Amino acid sequence: MRTRWRAAHILAHRDGGHALLRDGEIVWEGDTIAYVGTRYDGPVDAELDLGEALVMPGLIDLDALTDIHHLVLDSWAPQETGGGLLWSRAYFTDRRHDVFTPAERATVREYALVQLALHGITTYMPIASEVHSAWAEPYDELVDMARTSRRIGLRGYLGPAYRSGVNVTLPDGSRGVEFDEELGREGLRDAERFLDHTAALADPLVNGVLLPCRIETLTEQLLRETARIARRRDVLVRLHCLQGMHERDLVRELHGTTPLRLLERTGLLDTRLLVPHGIVIDRHPAVHGEDRGDLATLAAADVSVVHCPQTSLRYGQVLHSFDACRRAGVNLCLGTDSFPPDLIRGMDLGVHLAKVVDGRPDAAPAERYVEAATLGGARALGRTDLGRLEAGAQADLVAFRLDDIRDGVQDDPVRTFLLNGTARQATHSVVAGRPVMTDGRIPGTDLVNLRRRAQSLFDRMREAYSERDLHRRGTRELFPPTFPPYEEGRP
Repeated sequence: MRTRWRAAHILAHRDGGHALLRDGEIVWEGDTIAYVGTRYDGPVDAELDLGEALVMPGLIDLDALTDIHHLVLDSWAPQETGGGLLWSRAYFTDRRHDVFTPAERATVREYALVQLALHGITTYMPIASEVHSAWAEPYDELVDMARTSRRIGLRGYLGPAYRSGVNVTLPDGSRGVEFDEELGREGLRDAERFLDHTAALADPLVNGVLLPCRIETLTEQLLRETARIARRRDVLVRLHCLQGMHERDLVRELHGTTPLRLLERTGLLDTRLLVPHGIVIDRHPAVHGEDRGDLATLAAADVSVVHCPQTSLRYGQVLHSFDACRRAGVNLCLGTDSFPPDLIRGMDLGVHLAKVVDGRPDAAPAERYVEAATLGGARALGRTDLGRLEAGAQADLVAFRLDDIRDGVQDDPVRTFLLNGTARQATHSVVAGRPVMTDGRIPGTDLVNLRRRAQSLFDRMREAYSERDLHRRGTRELFPPTFPPYEEGRP
């Protein structure tokens, strides 16, 4: 079947980079783009005139929240609340359990994947909190998630997250890591088993990857085994590291070195490695405040840094810096890592944060962030057929409407959209030639019912923090309201 879209603006691809096509057409057949230009004269089976819209390559989110949103709770928490609302040691030792049943976890995953699709994301690599699970992510849960992802039609890079330790609040209120090495080994076995599962599916929309958790929650042996399997099977590895001073301190305490040196020592720099968030390196003000070679090490190892500007800012952090990474040759791609999974808002925040960090208004222009959300993500995945709209590429594309007066007057459509718009303006998307979103809806999904079920599960997740808390405080104390409730009859 041959399909044509027309739009006022198409972010096409030419000579190795994006180029803005006005009043253009894009045609695809099967899963592949056949034509991008202004006057296609061949036959088509279906067509759509999107009018005043911007058609972009499908957005690539490589740290995509596939969970009920927790940042709305813990990004506001003062330090005395308990070090980020972690498990207490007593909970780890005696009481840990799954807050949700497998069926409820399936609802959580569906809710999150639908959110990605509604925000114009076509390719994703998932991230979920393990705080409300008994440990990490079981094999069966990821099998079910892959099934849901295929039904919606997204392109996923999936694997069960695994770890051999968990961050906990110790009895004196400080933070540490408690380990269960057998659970770590079991998790890695499940991860390799899932690689076999995705290979057997032979579905190009489901790709197996290795997703170990945070670097401080993995033993050195588990890191080495991850690197060994990744090299043997030629699969991607994504490992959260270089993301905080607490992580750096714990890694030094546990392993006697820095996180970057630990990556090197365990062989992970010799894999196809993605690192969210890449913030705490030698350039960080709390480390050395200057470049002493860390960016060169990352670039030489072809590591991709998954930059999540919106989430970093919500936790009071920032990349040092976007421009420095680019100049050093580090591949930058993007992630959302929280709700909303809005890469448009994330790109806008990133552009302006970069101005503050580097002290220049042109430190990270809008086009560099758009490239990170498309071409950078494709490079991280090793895919030359993603992140671009040109003949022969995969038909992954998304349309954002630009005709609302609230968007303001328009200069350059891409720059104006990033400054004034949000991903909620997405109306249509296609992955591998198949419609995923149509007129702002996900076919076959009851959004009203899904929203109701997700809210009920979030409320239960929120209540469960009390039993994990070191002092067993109630939710009102853990999560005080912005303002006191209005009481009728009081003066």
